[in-house]
Amino acid sequence: MKHTPLTAASLREHPLPLPQAGSKDARGRALVVAGSASVPGAALLAAVAALRAGAGRLRIATVASAAAGMGLMVPEAMVVGLPETADGAVDVAQAATSLRTLADGCDAVLIGPGMLGEAPTAALAVELLGADASFILDATALSELRARAGAVRARAGRAVVTPHAGEMARLLDRRREAVEADPLEAARAAAELLGSVVVMKGASTWIVEPQGGRWLYAGGGIGLATSGSGDVLAGLIVGLLARGLPPISAALWGVFLHGEAGRRLAGAIGPVGFLARELSGVVPELMRETMG
Repeated sequence: MKHTPLTAASLREHPLPLPQAGSKDARGRALVVAGSASVPGAALLAAVAALRAGAGRLRIATVASAAAGMGLMVPEAMVVGLPETADGAVDVAQAATSLRTLADGCDAVLIGPGMLGEAPTAALAVELLGADASFILDATALSELRARAGAVRARAGRAVVTPHAGEMARLLDRRREAVEADPLEAARAAAELLGSVVVMKGASTWIVEPQGGRWLYAGGGIGLATSGSGDVLAGLIVGLLARGLPPISAALWGVFLHGEAGRRLAGAIGPVGFLARELSGVVPELMRETMG
Protein backbone atom coordinates (compact mmCIF):
# COMPACT_ATOMS: atom_id res chain seq x y z
CA MET A 1 0.00 0.00 0.00
CA LYS A 2 1.34 3.42 -0.95
CA HIS A 3 1.62 6.21 1.55
CA THR A 4 0.19 9.72 1.32
CA PRO A 5 2.50 12.71 1.78
CA LEU A 6 1.17 14.84 4.64
CA THR A 7 0.71 18.32 3.19
CA ALA A 8 -1.75 21.18 3.39
CA ALA A 9 -3.41 19.75 0.28
CA SER A 10 -3.84 16.25 1.71
CA LEU A 11 -5.35 17.71 4.89
CA ARG A 12 -8.32 18.94 2.88
CA GLU A 13 -9.71 15.43 3.22
CA HIS A 14 -9.68 15.96 7.02
CA PRO A 15 -11.31 19.38 7.50
CA LEU A 16 -11.22 21.07 10.87
CA PRO A 17 -14.61 21.71 12.47
CA LEU A 18 -15.26 25.43 12.28
CA PRO A 19 -16.20 27.03 15.62
CA GLN A 20 -19.81 28.17 15.70
CA ALA A 21 -21.47 30.71 17.93
CA GLY A 22 -22.09 29.17 21.34
CA SER A 23 -20.42 28.24 24.60
CA LYS A 24 -16.83 27.12 25.05
CA ASP A 25 -18.15 23.62 25.77
CA ALA A 26 -19.04 23.38 22.09
CA ARG A 27 -15.30 23.55 21.30
CA GLY A 28 -14.58 20.60 23.55
CA ARG A 29 -13.17 19.81 26.96
CA ALA A 30 -9.56 18.59 27.20
CA LEU A 31 -7.82 16.97 30.17
CA VAL A 32 -4.01 16.91 30.40
CA VAL A 33 -2.65 14.38 32.91
CA ALA A 34 1.05 15.12 33.02
CA GLY A 35 4.10 16.22 34.94
CA SER A 36 6.05 15.34 38.04
CA ALA A 37 8.02 17.26 40.66
CA SER A 38 11.16 17.03 38.51
CA VAL A 39 9.47 17.68 35.13
CA PRO A 40 6.53 20.02 35.84
CA GLY A 41 6.98 21.93 32.60
CA ALA A 42 5.77 19.03 30.44
CA ALA A 43 2.23 19.64 31.66
CA LEU A 44 2.57 23.35 30.93
CA LEU A 45 3.78 22.83 27.36
CA ALA A 46 1.05 20.32 26.55
CA ALA A 47 -1.67 22.39 28.19
CA VAL A 48 -0.88 25.61 26.33
CA ALA A 49 -0.69 23.67 23.05
CA ALA A 50 -4.16 22.22 23.68
CA LEU A 51 -5.57 25.72 24.05
CA ARG A 52 -3.71 26.99 20.97
CA ALA A 53 -5.21 24.09 19.00
CA GLY A 54 -8.64 25.42 19.89
CA ALA A 55 -9.95 23.39 22.83
CA GLY A 56 -12.73 25.28 24.61
CA ARG A 57 -12.14 24.11 28.17
CA LEU A 58 -8.93 22.80 29.72
CA ARG A 59 -8.26 20.82 32.86
CA ILE A 60 -4.73 20.01 34.03
CA ALA A 61 -4.09 17.20 36.50
CA THR A 62 -0.55 17.20 37.86
CA VAL A 63 1.35 16.52 41.07
CA ALA A 64 0.18 18.58 44.03
CA SER A 65 3.58 20.26 44.48
CA ALA A 66 3.31 21.79 40.99
CA ALA A 67 -0.41 22.57 40.94
CA ALA A 68 -0.37 26.11 42.37
CA GLY A 69 2.37 27.24 40.01
CA MET A 70 0.58 25.61 37.10
CA GLY A 71 -2.58 27.51 37.91
CA LEU A 72 -0.65 30.78 37.75
CA MET A 73 1.10 29.86 34.52
CA VAL A 74 -2.11 28.73 32.81
CA PRO A 75 -4.87 30.84 34.35
CA GLU A 76 -7.24 29.69 31.61
CA ALA A 77 -7.26 26.14 33.04
CA MET A 78 -8.75 24.39 36.02
CA VAL A 79 -5.85 22.70 37.80
CA VAL A 80 -6.18 19.63 39.97
CA GLY A 81 -3.36 18.68 42.34
CA LEU A 82 -2.82 14.91 42.54
CA PRO A 83 -1.36 12.86 45.39
CA GLU A 84 2.32 12.21 44.78
CA THR A 85 4.93 9.70 45.84
CA ALA A 86 8.10 10.43 47.76
CA ASP A 87 10.04 10.76 44.51
CA GLY A 88 7.61 13.29 43.07
CA ALA A 89 5.56 11.07 40.77
CA VAL A 90 1.79 10.92 40.57
CA ASP A 91 0.58 8.38 43.13
CA VAL A 92 -1.50 6.37 40.69
CA ALA A 93 -3.11 4.16 43.32
CA GLN A 94 -4.51 7.18 45.16
CA ALA A 95 -5.25 9.33 42.11
CA ALA A 96 -6.95 6.82 39.79
CA THR A 97 -10.51 7.27 41.05
CA SER A 98 -10.48 11.07 40.92
CA LEU A 99 -8.80 11.02 37.50
CA ARG A 100 -11.46 8.68 36.14
CA THR A 101 -14.12 11.14 37.31
CA LEU A 102 -12.26 13.98 35.58
CA ALA A 103 -11.87 11.96 32.39
CA ASP A 104 -15.57 11.10 32.35
CA GLY A 105 -16.32 14.81 32.12
CA CYS A 106 -14.02 15.50 29.17
CA ASP A 107 -14.04 14.95 25.42
CA ALA A 108 -10.32 14.21 25.07
CA VAL A 109 -7.61 13.10 27.49
CA LEU A 110 -3.81 13.20 27.26
CA ILE A 111 -1.80 10.96 29.56
CA GLY A 112 1.96 10.72 29.97
CA PRO A 113 4.15 13.79 29.34
CA GLY A 114 6.67 14.30 32.12
CA MET A 115 5.24 11.52 34.28
CA LEU A 116 7.44 9.07 36.21
CA GLY A 117 6.96 5.30 36.51
CA GLU A 118 6.28 3.47 33.26
CA ALA A 119 4.28 0.53 34.62
CA PRO A 120 1.93 2.55 36.88
CA THR A 121 1.40 5.21 34.20
CA ALA A 122 0.53 2.57 31.60
CA ALA A 123 -1.89 0.95 34.07
CA LEU A 124 -3.49 4.34 34.67
CA ALA A 125 -3.83 4.90 30.92
CA VAL A 126 -5.69 1.62 30.50
CA GLU A 127 -7.96 2.46 33.43
CA LEU A 128 -8.84 5.88 32.03
CA LEU A 129 -9.51 4.44 28.55
CA GLY A 130 -12.82 3.27 29.98
CA ALA A 131 -14.06 6.88 30.02
CA ASP A 132 -16.25 8.16 27.21
CA ALA A 133 -13.53 10.25 25.56
CA SER A 134 -10.82 10.20 22.92
CA PHE A 135 -7.26 9.66 24.10
CA ILE A 136 -3.64 10.35 23.34
CA LEU A 137 -1.05 8.21 25.11
CA ASP A 138 2.43 9.71 25.18
CA ALA A 139 5.83 9.30 26.78
CA THR A 140 5.74 7.27 30.03
CA ALA A 141 2.28 5.92 29.24
CA LEU A 142 3.66 3.97 26.25
CA SER A 143 6.58 1.75 27.11
CA GLU A 144 4.72 -0.80 29.25
CA LEU A 145 1.59 -1.00 27.09
CA ARG A 146 2.67 -4.25 25.41
CA ALA A 147 1.51 -6.29 28.41
CA ARG A 148 -1.82 -4.44 28.29
CA ALA A 149 -2.29 -4.42 24.53
CA GLY A 150 -5.52 -6.43 24.68
CA ALA A 151 -7.15 -3.86 26.95
CA VAL A 152 -6.13 -1.05 24.60
CA ARG A 153 -7.33 -2.97 21.52
CA ALA A 154 -10.68 -3.60 23.18
CA ARG A 155 -11.25 0.16 23.11
CA ALA A 156 -10.23 0.42 19.47
CA GLY A 157 -10.78 3.54 17.47
CA ARG A 158 -10.47 6.00 20.34
CA ALA A 159 -6.72 6.47 20.85
CA VAL A 160 -3.56 7.97 19.37
CA VAL A 161 -0.11 6.87 20.55
CA THR A 162 2.98 9.01 19.92
CA PRO A 163 6.25 7.08 20.49
CA HIS A 164 9.76 8.06 19.53
CA ALA A 165 12.17 5.30 18.56
CA GLY A 166 13.19 4.39 22.10
CA GLU A 167 9.62 4.16 23.34
CA MET A 168 8.61 2.18 20.27
CA ALA A 169 11.47 -0.27 20.83
CA ARG A 170 10.27 -0.96 24.37
CA LEU A 171 6.64 -1.17 23.25
CA LEU A 172 7.44 -3.78 20.59
CA ASP A 173 10.28 -5.48 22.52
CA ARG A 174 12.77 -4.72 19.75
CA ARG A 175 16.15 -3.10 19.53
CA ARG A 176 16.07 0.64 18.95
CA GLU A 177 18.31 0.20 15.93
CA ALA A 178 15.70 -2.07 14.32
CA VAL A 179 12.99 0.54 14.82
CA GLU A 180 15.18 3.28 13.38
CA ALA A 181 16.03 1.12 10.38
CA ASP A 182 12.34 0.66 9.43
CA PRO A 183 10.10 3.10 11.32
CA LEU A 184 7.12 2.46 9.02
CA GLU A 185 7.13 -1.25 9.75
CA ALA A 186 7.38 -0.51 13.48
CA ALA A 187 4.45 1.90 13.26
CA ARG A 188 2.37 -0.69 11.39
CA ALA A 189 3.17 -3.34 14.02
CA ALA A 190 2.20 -0.99 16.86
CA ALA A 191 -1.05 0.00 15.13
CA GLU A 192 -1.96 -3.67 14.80
CA LEU A 193 -0.89 -4.48 18.37
CA LEU A 194 -2.89 -1.65 19.97
CA GLY A 195 -5.67 -1.07 17.44
CA SER A 196 -4.78 2.63 17.65
CA VAL A 197 -3.51 5.42 15.44
CA VAL A 198 0.29 5.57 15.71
CA VAL A 199 2.46 8.65 15.29
CA MET A 200 6.02 7.34 14.84
CA LYS A 201 8.09 10.41 15.63
CA GLY A 202 11.44 11.03 14.00
CA ALA A 203 13.29 13.19 11.47
CA SER A 204 10.40 12.17 9.23
CA THR A 205 7.17 11.20 10.96
CA TRP A 206 4.92 8.29 9.97
CA ILE A 207 1.25 8.32 10.87
CA VAL A 208 -0.42 4.91 10.56
CA GLU A 209 -3.98 3.81 11.28
CA PRO A 210 -5.02 0.23 12.14
CA GLN A 211 -6.99 -0.03 8.88
CA GLY A 212 -3.74 0.34 6.94
CA GLY A 213 -3.69 4.00 5.91
CA ARG A 214 -0.30 5.64 6.18
CA TRP A 215 0.96 9.20 5.83
CA LEU A 216 4.48 10.64 5.86
CA TYR A 217 5.42 14.11 7.06
CA ALA A 218 8.85 14.87 5.72
CA GLY A 219 9.92 16.92 8.69
CA GLY A 220 9.90 20.41 10.11
CA GLY A 221 13.66 20.64 10.60
CA ILE A 222 16.31 19.65 13.10
CA GLY A 223 15.20 22.41 15.48
CA LEU A 224 12.22 20.29 16.52
CA ALA A 225 14.62 17.83 18.15
CA THR A 226 14.60 19.78 21.40
CA SER A 227 13.38 19.27 24.94
CA GLY A 228 9.62 19.63 25.26
CA SER A 229 8.85 19.42 21.54
CA GLY A 230 6.99 16.12 21.93
CA ASP A 231 4.92 17.54 24.78
CA VAL A 232 3.73 20.32 22.48
CA LEU A 233 2.79 17.80 19.77
CA ALA A 234 0.80 15.73 22.27
CA GLY A 235 -0.99 18.86 23.48
CA LEU A 236 -1.92 19.89 19.96
CA ILE A 237 -3.42 16.48 19.27
CA VAL A 238 -5.50 16.43 22.47
CA GLY A 239 -6.79 19.90 21.69
CA LEU A 240 -7.82 18.78 18.22
CA LEU A 241 -9.46 15.64 19.60
CA ALA A 242 -11.40 17.81 22.03
CA ARG A 243 -12.70 19.85 19.11
CA GLY A 244 -14.28 16.70 17.71
CA LEU A 245 -11.77 15.43 15.17
CA PRO A 246 -11.48 11.64 14.89
CA PRO A 247 -8.12 10.21 16.03
CA ILE A 248 -6.55 9.91 12.57
CA SER A 249 -7.51 13.47 11.60
CA ALA A 250 -6.29 14.89 14.91
CA ALA A 251 -2.98 13.06 14.50
CA LEU A 252 -2.49 14.33 10.95
CA TRP A 253 -3.30 17.92 11.82
CA GLY A 254 -1.19 17.80 14.98
CA VAL A 255 1.89 16.48 13.18
CA PHE A 256 1.49 18.98 10.33
CA LEU A 257 0.98 22.01 12.56
CA HIS A 258 3.84 21.00 14.85
CA GLY A 259 6.22 20.49 11.94
CA GLU A 260 5.21 23.64 10.10
CA ALA A 261 5.57 25.66 13.30
CA GLY A 262 9.12 24.37 13.54
CA ARG A 263 9.75 25.25 9.91
CA ARG A 264 8.44 28.79 10.43
CA LEU A 265 10.48 29.39 13.57
CA ALA A 266 13.59 28.06 11.85
CA GLY A 267 13.10 30.67 9.14
CA ALA A 268 12.65 33.46 11.69
CA ILE A 269 15.24 32.45 14.31
CA GLY A 270 17.54 29.85 12.79
CA PRO A 271 17.57 26.09 12.24
CA VAL A 272 18.28 25.42 15.92
CA GLY A 273 17.84 27.44 19.09
CA PHE A 274 14.12 28.14 19.14
CA LEU A 275 12.27 26.78 22.18
CA ALA A 276 9.50 24.22 22.36
CA ARG A 277 7.34 26.79 24.19
CA GLU A 278 7.47 29.02 21.10
CA LEU A 279 5.86 26.43 18.81
CA SER A 280 2.32 26.82 20.15
CA GLY A 281 2.19 30.54 19.47
CA VAL A 282 2.56 29.96 15.72
CA VAL A 283 -0.25 27.40 15.52
CA PRO A 284 -3.39 29.59 15.24
CA GLU A 285 -1.97 31.46 12.25
CA LEU A 286 -0.91 28.20 10.61
CA MET A 287 -4.41 26.76 11.07
CA ARG A 288 -5.95 29.82 9.46
CA GLU A 289 -3.57 29.66 6.51
CA THR A 290 -3.96 25.91 6.00
CA MET A 291 -7.74 26.09 6.12
CA GLY A 292 -7.62 28.78 3.44
